[in-house]
Amino acid sequence: MVDPSGGFGTPFDAHSPEARAIAELFTATLGVCGVIFVLVAGLVTYCVVRFRARPGDAEPVQIEGHKRLEITWTLIPCVIVLGLFGLTARAMARSDAPPDREPDLVVIGHQWWWEARYPSGAVTANEIHIPSGQDVIIRLESADVIHDFWAPALGRKIDATPGRPVFVRIQADAPGVYHGACAEYCGTQHAWMRFEVVAEEPAAFNAWSARQAAAASPPESDSARRGARLFKDRTCVDCHSVRGLAPAAKAAPDLTHFASRKTLGAGILPNTAEDLYVWLKYPQSIKPGCHMPSLRLTDDETQDLANFLMETP
Repeated sequence: MVDPSGGFGTPFDAHSPEARAIAELFTATLGVCGVIFVLVAGLVTYCVVRFRARPGDAEPVQIEGHKRLEITWTLIPCVIVLGLFGLTARAMARSDAPPDREPDLVVIGHQWWWEARYPSGAVTANEIHIPSGQDVIIRLESADVIHDFWAPALGRKIDATPGRPVFVRIQADAPGVYHGACAEYCGTQHAWMRFEVVAEEPAAFNAWSARQAAAASPPESDSARRGARLFKDRTCVDCHSVRGLAPAAKAAPDLTHFASRKTLGAGILPNTAEDLYVWLKYPQSIKPGCHMPSLRLTDDETQDLANFLMETP
């Protein structure tokens, strides 16, 4: 399993055809610029040493105009620029090919989280599952302000602009977890608008998609049943939904199969029972400015609500 750990990778850390096209262009451009730098620095150093003024030297003869030299230093940069233009056009065609079919999923940027919707009916937040080794077309939208979708190891950055859906292709070479984030400042919690692209073998992805498309199972424990009532009574259902148990609200993440997710608050906390309790109790302390209000729950109510959510795997 690939996991570009500790961050979001580098321009050289490519794990998809699209990312490799960008990395190869970056490497080629860096190489050309490096050669130019060495040549120019070398010539400047040579001229400083070879033609420096010495005691007793007369005023040097001024030479005006040198047609062949001027043509040469004009043509060489033109050829370099045209070459880089050709490499750029090829990289653009490889990394940003237009869609040739209906999108495989829809990703929507919100302040400050990501929503992923699949044709199967599965809905996730801040986790985008894809089959490894397959070309995936994403329709990218924004629900509020301009966001920017970027998983560096898998491909290009692309803006999500309200009212203007765009398309982006990604393809993971191997199963693994690839980190991503919003790369366009979008408000208070922009830094914690992160996501993970989880690439799985096609069979595992299909099984995951079928599980996620199913409705949530009714809570089994007494505490979780009390939590389900709280979920409906304390206005959670005004923003969140749990398929099969609560209406389809869309203002905040769909919490169906919430327990199967890895993080809380778009990556700010790991999704554990302990951290969920803290998140429900003090959301504004954990992620100041987020749209999750403090519900002023008692300790017992917080525990019941946490148990309810943890029983929706």
